[in-house]
Amino acid sequence: MTEETTYTKRGVPLWAQIVIWAALIGLLVLVGFGLMRAQNPMLKEGEPVPDFELVFYEGYEYNGVEKMKLSDLRGKIVIVNIWASWCKPCEQEAPELEEAWQFYKDGGDVVLIGVDYVDTPAGAQGYLTKFDITFPNAPDLKSNISSILNLKMGVPETYFIDREGVLRHVKVGPFMSVNEIKSVVDSID
Repeated sequence: MTEETTYTKRGVPLWAQIVIWAALIGLLVLVGFGLMRAQNPMLKEGEPVPDFELVFYEGYEYNGVEKMKLSDLRGKIVIVNIWASWCKPCEQEAPELEEAWQFYKDGGDVVLIGVDYVDTPAGAQGYLTKFDITFPNAPDLKSNISSILNLKMGVPETYFIDREGVLRHVKVGPFMSVNEIKSVVDSID
């Protein structure tokens, strides 16, 4: 009489495999975000803003100049408003931004620049016309500018840069009044 020995193959339970794989994927995602952040660290208030180039929409140039760098505006307070034609909160603040531009433009010390985030030329032109925008505006089709400024929550976001090129304030969301814009500029000046 021969005895047969049977071995039961015991594997890792399915639930444990799922937990292990989920933890591994989560770890890889965290490492990936860490690497991205190391390559493009978040811009913080009080830090110099890296230089970037603006190529303005036709009819929305700055003092007749079609293309310039942010560094060309040193000595001025620069307000960079990131918007899009498909953004409803952007529509809400458009009149306040235009009113602020009308208040500051003749003084020459404060420059307001619109940056149209990932939009179509037709959508942008329609928006600028609809809200009678006259301040300088440039497209950001490949999100180069918004990446440099580290767009945090989406449009609209506005960045206030002092005369030396240092980020002083970030406004996430729409402005509720032109006085809100003026008070930030006054705190920088």
